Amino acid sequence: MKALFMNKALRQAAITLVMGTSLIVNAASAGASNPSLDGQQPISASTKKVAIVIDDFGNNMEGTAEMLKLPIPFTVAVMPFLPSTKQDAQLAHDRGLEVILHLPMEPVRGKRSWLGPGAITTDLSNEEIHKRISAAIDDVPFAIGINNHMGSKATADERVMKILIDICKERNLILLDSRTTPKSLIGKIADSRGVPHAENQLFFDDLYTYSHISKQMEKLKRLIHDKDEVIAIGHVGPPGKKTAQVIKDAIPSIQKEATFVPISQMVK
Repeated sequence: MKALFMNKALRQAAITLVMGTSLIVNAASAGASNPSLDGQQPISASTKKVAIVIDDFGNNMEGTAEMLKLPIPFTVAVMPFLPSTKQDAQLAHDRGLEVILHLPMEPVRGKRSWLGPGAITTDLSNEEIHKRISAAIDDVPFAIGINNHMGSKATADERVMKILIDICKERNLILLDSRTTPKSLIGKIADSRGVPHAENQLFFDDLYTYSHISKQMEKLKRLIHDKDEVIAIGHVGPPGKKTAQVIKDAIPSIQKEATFVPISQMVK
């Protein structure tokens, strides 16, 4: 009986040892899926994707440093011919971020002075439009594509958009329609020309208050819940620091449902 008891005790000890080992292995496996300690985003099991684009880099705008510290991949849209155009593009590239040209285009309403140098307007000749777009592309290092700054009038102009999209095809650039007007022809013409493109679904900071930006972030989260892919645009400048903070605070909750990706992974 004593020997039998000892055998049972030994068997129980062996079982306990195996179970303990299994728990250690499982804990290690779980730890491997946790966010790494270097500040990079964790790998998400979700197939949902979110691309955030931040406009208006290139003019030493407020919030530039805060945006560039965000621990996620996002896309930096840089305006051409401005004091920090090349610097901001280089900083973004050095951080491993995608860069696109934020091309100023004519709006239906608004002052032309808001556009900055080299703007694309509907009164220009074909040759001048081609020249300006090409020069702007060349002025922004590392640009893999273009999105429009303003442009509610220009993006609805078939002649102007055909020139833009043909240049994108020639130079293997992608296009992001910022969607400053529902009349935009970018998608239609890009489809017909076989140019990869995508379109914005939400502006974080069309109003500059923290309250509004936070409400827009909640809209983004609802979009993520309902859609597999979501694109949103924010800005450096007057709302820059607020927008950067709202994005930073929202990263953990968004990563529970989706993975942050650069804009190149969202084009069609």
